[in-house]
Amino acid sequence: MNIIGRLTRDAEVRTTSKDKQVVNFSVATNDSYRNKQGERIEQTSYFDCSYWISPNVAKILTKGTLVELTGRVSTRPWTANNGELRASLNFHTSTIKLHGGGKKIENSQTSTNEQKTKTPNQEDGDDLPF
Repeated sequence: MNIIGRLTRDAEVRTTSKDKQVVNFSVATNDSYRNKQGERIEQTSYFDCSYWISPNVAKILTKGTLVELTGRVSTRPWTANNGELRASLNFHTSTIKLHGGGKKIENSQTSTNEQKTKTPNQEDGDDLPF
């Protein structure tokens, strides 16, 4: 299954009791449709995601980043503080494709582009010799 959405918070790396590392993050997906009255209905679904392959990916999974995920969905029932039964959607991620938009990605791309435009011997504020 594939889902496309934006991260709702920065990813976190957790270590299990068996010393395995997992990256946990949350993704919101949006869908819209028109009802019988012709009104447009917006629907947002939230997925709690886990990624077990590499913890290094957590550095680039930042709030607001648009991602395309491949994996499988499961549900987890739980009880709210008021005693109401609830369920959450869990997405067990096997592949992550970044489509941009996160704060750290944009900052690192900006600094990388600035470094590429400077010549190796050029210092800030100096004019070129011609």
